[in-house]
Amino acid sequence: MKHGIKKRKLSRCTEHRLSTLKNLSISLINHEQIVTTLPKAKELRPYVEKFITIAKNKNTLHGRRLLLSRLHNSKLAVDKLLNVLASRYQDRKGGYSRIIKFSTRKGDCASMAVIELVDRDIAARGKVYSKNKEGGKVVTQS
Repeated sequence: MKHGIKKRKLSRCTEHRLSTLKNLSISLINHEQIVTTLPKAKELRPYVEKFITIAKNKNTLHGRRLLLSRLHNSKLAVDKLLNVLASRYQDRKGGYSRIIKFSTRKGDCASMAVIELVDRDIAARGKVYSKNKEGGKVVTQS
């Protein structure tokens, strides 16, 4: 019986699956829209929404350290979460991302999906949030 099985395994061992989800979440936070397979997108959605909730509710040193430990020490993604996304979603109580079904992949006919952040900045498409040498935050072309 399959009682209590809630997560998808994605044909990966635990370490590889968690690493895949962390890397996908960093990409989604940086670019605010990514194209991936539908099962990965469905598994990624609650994972990223928990990060946004932590950034929104715990905008302290403890929250920063929690996010750094869960996002492969990606300081740029954590800075964007705490400075940009937390203020953007301050009035929203949940549902920070949406999944739009896409076509199938040509090679293996896998169902593809676009996962994006709601109310994303469309003008920032293809740009990455980064720091300059003086410590200020800038948006650069990727």
